Formats: sequence, C-alpha cells, structure tokens
Amino acid sequence: MNTRTATPSTGKVAFRMEGSIAVLEIDNPPVNAGSHAVREGVVTGIAKAGEAGAEGAVLLGAGRSFIAGSDLREFNKALAWPELPDVIATIEAAPFPVVAALHGVALGGGLELALGCDYRIAAPGTMVGLPEVSLGMIPGAGGTQRLPRLIGRSKAMDLICRAARIPASEALPLGLVDALCEGDLLEGAIAFLAAAPRPKRLSRALMPPEETDEALEAAAAAALKRGKGRPNVVEAIRLVRASTQEAGPVLADERETFQKLRKSPEAHALRSLFFAERRAGSVAGIDPKSARAVRRVGVVGGGTMGQGIARAFLAAGLPVVLMERDGAALETALAGLRAAIEGQAGKGRITEAEATARSEALSGTVEADGLAGCDLVIEAVFEDMAVKKQVLARLEAVLPPEAIIATNTSYLDIDEMASGLANPERVLGLHFFSPADIMKLLEVVRAAKTAPEVLATGLKLARNLGKQPVVARVAEGFIGNRIYAAYRRRAELLVLDGARPEQVDAAVTDFGFAMGPFAVADMSGLDIAWAMRKRQAATRDPAARYVTIPDRLCEAGRLGRKTGAGWYDYASGAAQPDPAVAAIIAEARERAGITPRDFTAEEIQHQLMAAIVNEAALLLEEGVAVRASDVDVVLANGYGFPRWRGGPLHWAAQQEAAALEADLNELARDVGHGHRAGPVARVLAELDTGNES
Repeated sequence: MNTRTATPSTGKVAFRMEGSIAVLEIDNPPVNAGSHAVREGVVTGIAKAGEAGAEGAVLLGAGRSFIAGSDLREFNKALAWPELPDVIATIEAAPFPVVAALHGVALGGGLELALGCDYRIAAPGTMVGLPEVSLGMIPGAGGTQRLPRLIGRSKAMDLICRAARIPASEALPLGLVDALCEGDLLEGAIAFLAAAPRPKRLSRALMPPEETDEALEAAAAAALKRGKGRPNVVEAIRLVRASTQEAGPVLADERETFQKLRKSPEAHALRSLFFAERRAGSVAGIDPKSARAVRRVGVVGGGTMGQGIARAFLAAGLPVVLMERDGAALETALAGLRAAIEGQAGKGRITEAEATARSEALSGTVEADGLAGCDLVIEAVFEDMAVKKQVLARLEAVLPPEAIIATNTSYLDIDEMASGLANPERVLGLHFFSPADIMKLLEVVRAAKTAPEVLATGLKLARNLGKQPVVARVAEGFIGNRIYAAYRRRAELLVLDGARPEQVDAAVTDFGFAMGPFAVADMSGLDIAWAMRKRQAATRDPAARYVTIPDRLCEAGRLGRKTGAGWYDYASGAAQPDPAVAAIIAEARERAGITPRDFTAEEIQHQLMAAIVNEAALLLEEGVAVRASDVDVVLANGYGFPRWRGGPLHWAAQQEAAALEADLNELARDVGHGHRAGPVARVLAELDTGNES
C-alpha cells in the first residue's frame, strides 16, 4: 500500500493511512486528556488499521502534547468501557507493531498507554512521568508492571513514588524510550518503523533487569520515607516488587488496587486540590493575554528574602538587577547570590553552564537609576511602612510608566503604601514565601487601584517562575498570614490554658502538617511576629485575651533557632523542651488566674482547625480571597497543610456538621471577648470540592 488514505475523525482520534502505516492522531484540546472518547477512538483506530492491512501504526498527539494524563473529571464515577487497560490490550493484540510518538508531555495514563505500545520515540524536551501517587492513587493501567520491566524495579519505584517527571533525554538511557526524534515527529516514527524489522514487543512479557536486593530495599525504604507511609505509596512499592512475577495476575491486582484507591477520601481530596490549583491562577474579568512582557527585573533589598526572590527570577532565565543601600551591602548580597548559585552547581542541581548563565545575568546597583531598564521591580526591604513608601516613591521617579512596581510585604497595607504615588494602578503585591526560590506559593495581591493588565502580568509571571499563584485582596496578612495568625493565636491560648508547646506541635504533625506552630516560630524567628504585635498594640482591645508568653520569650532573648533558644532549647542541635519556658508559661497562667486543664491530641487538632476554618470564612466574607478553594491552595502550598486532606475547607466539608459546630462554639468560648464568628456553614455549602476543570 503506497498511497495516503483518510477516513473521518473517530471522536477525538483521527485515523489515516500513510502508505502502509496507520496514523492515529489524538486531538482532545487543550492537553489531550485521556477521556473516554479518546480511549474509544484508539480502539476503533486500531481496528481500522487491521481492516486496512496496516503493517504498523503510529500513535501521536495533536497540539502541544501527547497525552497529559487521564481525564480526572471521570474519576468520581464508574469508568466506561473501554477503560485504559482495554485500550492497551487492543494495542498488544494488534498483529502489527505500534509506535507511540511522544512530544510535550506524556503523563499518567498517557505514559501508561505509551508503555503498552511496542516502541516509544520522543521529541527532545518531552517530559514523561507517572504522577498518580501525588493524587492519592497508583498507576492503574500497567504502570507498576511495564515500567520496571523496562528500566528496573528500583528506578521504577523511585519514579512512581516520587511522581517524578523526567525529560526524554533522561528516559532514553533508562530504556523508557527507544529513540529521540529531532525533526518531524510523524516522519521520524514512520522512518523508525521502516529502518529495521520491528516485531511486536510487549513490555509486559519482559523480565526486569537484574539488580541487588540491597538496591531494591534501599529504594523501597527511601520511597516509603518520602511518601510518609501513605497507603498508596505502600501499594505502589508492593506492586513494583511483584513485577518479576507473571504479568497477568499482577496487572489484575494493580487494577483492583487502583479502583479502590481512586474512590478513597484521600484521592478525592487530592483531586479537589488539583482542580483548585488550576482555578486559582485565573480571575473573572482578567484577560491573560493582556499581561505585559517581563524581560528584566529589579529587586530592592539584598537580605535573605531579596536574595531568594533574585534566585527565583534567575532560575526562570530572567536577568536581575539587585539594588542595595550602599556598596558594602551590595557586595555582600551579590557574593551571597553567587555562592548560592555555585553551591547548586556543586550539588548537581544545575549544570555549570546554567550556573554561569545565572551569574552573568546578575548585576547590582546602589542607585535607583540603575533599575530604569527593568520591566518590573519588587521591593523586599524591612517591613516598615515609612521605609516601603519611600522606596516606592523612588521607583516611580525612575521607572518608565509601563514598568510594574511590586512589593513583597507580608502584612502591610498596600493601598496605603501606594497612596502617595501618581500612578498607583501599576502597583501590586507579590508575596513570596521563604525560601523564595523553593516555596511554591506566590500570593498575587490586587490592591484597590491595581490595573487589570498589571494583575494579569503578576499571574503570568508566577507561572513563568513555576509558582502556584493565588490572588488576594489587601488585608492584614492577606490570606495565608491572616489565617496563620489566627491559628498561632489559638495554639498560644491552648498553651496558656494547659497544653505544652511540644504537645501542640506533636498533635499538629500527627494530623499531617509538616511542622507544628512552635517549631515553625522558632525556625522563622519569634521577633517577626513580635514586631507585628508591637505595631498592633495601640489598637488592641484591652478586654481581649492576650498571651504574653511569646513576648516574654523575646524579651529574654529567646528568638528561636538563630539565638539557640525560643519555645525550645537548641543547645544539642535538636529542639528540646526547656524548663525555662515552662517557668514563663507557669508565670503567665498564674498572672491570668488560669488553672491549667488537660487536652487530648484530638482536641488540640480540632481547635486549631476550627481557628483556621473560622478565619477563612471571615476572609471570604470580606472578599480578601476570590473563592473558598483558594484558601485550600494557600494552606497546602505555603503552610505545610497535608495535601492528602485536600486543604482546611475541604477537610471541614467532610466533617459532621454538629461536631464542627461544637468545635467552633468551643473556639468562641476560649478566645472570648472580641471573637468574630465567620459564616462557616455558608462557605462550606458553597465550596466546590468536586473534580471538575
């Protein structure tokens, strides 16, 4: 057969013949999600290829990717035939070899479909991976069996349990892909089939490469530790281990396990968070296409936060001009940045070429005029309103009108900060979290006069930096720090009323948080919150309950890890309960006339969650957060909230209404005078926890 023939598109998969080769092109924009229509189209296309007497077939994706994963919107209901294992079985049963031609991304079910083909070729830059573990599941269409048979059990265990994405250049030497294609992908796939006899080659029929028991055990231990022993991680490890057995029964076991896990509360919570994160990057009425180009950025302030922000921009390939108050401070900051870049190269996290490029893209100035060529300048100076207003005024004087002025303030009123400017519409908040180049969350703060195109630019920039953007309105602490302040205050009241700091921290980590509130305070420094409390002292209601314990710790020079003591003692290097802290706590209780009472871990957990949920409801009532699910995104990405619980509001929506109401009533009673009850029931009723795009 030497002529090209075509038939109408079969749903989301177009079929045509290129000579003797059948071409099945998946076209399901925007990311070619592996929906039921796609699965049905592939099965139909393989049947058509057989009817046409094809000698081989190429499976490829139209648009920007192969298949970016299964359609998660289908996962809350019964999956219709053909399910993905049925599609793969059809490909394996075909009498001709099938080549998966990959570009863009091939993730999850997309990669499993490719693994079910006889061969795989990829365009340079293609990313492949099995991210199911990050969604509370396991690969359910042969990923735990076919991948280890190609690349080995230890490596497969690592990639699956890390939910890692790797480039095709790394997948090639592993044996995950068979060739890279520099030119036209379809032409390359057809040439690959024609270059040599390509018999059927089922990866399920292979045996995993030999490796030592020690290597396998080490990989399993590392995966279990990294995955914090979650049930889906345990199952993934078990099934990868079993890939030396006959494939059929283990594939059936894998599918049954996948079906059970995808229906679990944990997987539902993670899917809810996945869609919440997608929604968080958009705002009604804001056109993404209106975003301005950002080609060069300026950072004012070369302290810890300023350097972290500079590293984030440099890692995204943006030239950075760093401004400091004088030459000595500038040299110190630049030296710190260059040392950090060299350190990353030394640890193999970036190449020497990347390190050189980043160092060359970094420059400094002590004069505001040196920032004149920047498209966006962000200030990261001391958290003082007068200082920040002065910086913004200097920036407005030297920057062209189209340049954006951003502030990294954590708490201060951006509207007041911009009030003296001639063009406040070009000001917005970009609240990074420390370390700024590592932490994923970026609060994009929309001030009262921020122009829509400026907000659009902030959102696009966040994505270019690899950050998770969430839009907030101006408020004390915006979304995250406002909620965290209420959480921390409740934790301090629990200690005043009878709990021990280490008991609170243990309850919080048992719940799934990365760290407890007192360990976090010691790590970040107690003086940060102390400065905020002193700033708020003049307006504090004297009748409200106020915990003096952290103030006494600061006055005693106990500022946390940096001084060797805070809520804990660090003389040994590790956090240890300190009798001196217990004495300060006892004195505070005595002055307040409090007889300490006992708390269970569950009571501590539910009271802290009540504080978070109540404050979130207040924020939504005030319009500080755009949507309820944005709160879940902020807490999961910036504050160590356990992702597998879906976020605090998702968690609250799963609780019995009467029990949650009782927790909120106890919160109101213990906080006392000045407590504001948020519209929790209404917020939870409106919360979108479904799995929709």
